[in-house]
Amino acid sequence: QVHLVESGGALVQAGGSLRLSCAASGRPFSVYNMGWFRQAPGKEREFVAGISWSGGSSYYTDSVMGRFTISRDNAKDTVSLQMNSLKPEDTAVYHCATTAQPLGVVFPREYVYWGQGTQVTVSS
Repeated sequence: QVHLVESGGALVQAGGSLRLSCAASGRPFSVYNMGWFRQAPGKEREFVAGISWSGGSSYYTDSVMGRFTISRDNAKDTVSLQMNSLKPEDTAVYHCATTAQPLGVVFPREYVYWGQGTQVTVSS
């Protein structure tokens, strides 16, 4: 089992930046592709960004392309999400998750282990 803990969420003004971190423990972290998802009140959980096990490839949902950057450090068992130019519509609880599926999967059901989430609130 992989235990994931997110941190870094906060209240920020529109146009600001945040960096989310996800720390992993348990089973080897570096074998998994990783993803960040978010869930706003009353909405379904949606895919935000994903990164390959090596960190060499990444992909993003269209709404965050060019503003968010996902990265990972396998030596430290962490994955991060740098969020710039934040918008009120980015407000949500952000979760990191692991998947054994090929890079590119965006459905929550394809992800196995999840963190508890960290709240990001962007004020206008």
